Amino acid sequence: MFHTPSWFLLLPLLLIVGWRLFSKRRVAAVSFSTISLVSQLTPTLRQRLLWLPKFLILTALGFLIVSLARPREGRQQTVTESEGIAIEMLVDRSGSMQALDFKIDGQRVDRLTAIKSVAGKFVMGDGALDGRYSDLIGLITFAGYADGVTPPTLDHAFLTSSLNNTQIVNVRSEDGTAIGDAIALAAEKLNALDKRREEAIDSKIIILLTDGENTAGELEPVEAAGLAQTLGIKIYTIGVGTNGQAPIPVQDPFSGRQRIRMMPVNIDEATLKKVADVTGGKYFRATDTESLTEIYAEIDLLEKTRVETENFVDYRELAVQSYGSGSFDVPPTLLIAFSFLIAGMLLQQTWLKEVP
Repeated sequence: MFHTPSWFLLLPLLLIVGWRLFSKRRVAAVSFSTISLVSQLTPTLRQRLLWLPKFLILTALGFLIVSLARPREGRQQTVTESEGIAIEMLVDRSGSMQALDFKIDGQRVDRLTAIKSVAGKFVMGDGALDGRYSDLIGLITFAGYADGVTPPTLDHAFLTSSLNNTQIVNVRSEDGTAIGDAIALAAEKLNALDKRREEAIDSKIIILLTDGENTAGELEPVEAAGLAQTLGIKIYTIGVGTNGQAPIPVQDPFSGRQRIRMMPVNIDEATLKKVADVTGGKYFRATDTESLTEIYAEIDLLEKTRVETENFVDYRELAVQSYGSGSFDVPPTLLIAFSFLIAGMLLQQTWLKEVP
């Protein structure tokens, strides 16, 4: 494209200049009786190229007009500014998470495996879930005590790897469900983010997944939720699995084989609802993989990252800037014009100089 194409109105002048340069003019001459011998002479290379200086000068004038029209290459640039959300995912890994009441691709899996699958898609994006690419996300697991596995980070590949490596507790002394302590630890980590950043994060949320009731730790869940609310942190709670009885694998003490038995399980939905209400969040119930995916999709819509996009065009002035074409750079048109002009004038004054 050209910034000032009106300069192309000068192009017809090139026809006049070309006609003036190449038209045959009447010159002084001496009469001879015959020129038959001269016509039989073979023209030299110099004689054959006498037209070249004029052509180079004419071409230089053409490139000069093109340069005045300011040829430009426009490249559209996009600048995206995003205001991310800080998220702490709290995942229950107590013994009751062994319950096989979830399915993935038709195969029975335990609750923790289902959470790993859906939470990983929530972070990285897949199908119905877009992914949380601009958000700082951390991971806390809890059973008898809360453990900060990954601080809030943009390295989501590392986060999902840590999530996938999470295992259900297999030591009785470590078992339990310390929901209150996990919430308090998450609130502490989210609050500490502002001290390490120049700008405060406007939105901080906790996503709590558990299949039981608070049976361990020092803090009660509602008390910890009050602390989170004071710090401006919203909590979404998810009750995972069936309530009442669930199929849990147990080891037969006589044969050593693993058997599936229906065992009593209880989700303290009243407390989970209150924790969500205190902070302005929401309580969800997930009884299968599909409902868990729908819950994460809803949270994804409720907590959207604000993204501002600005488009602008960056122009390259081809009259004074080179143009890259593959592995070859085309020089600026002004440089081409002056190169042709100088070459034409040098040839005209030296090797191809015409003597009257």
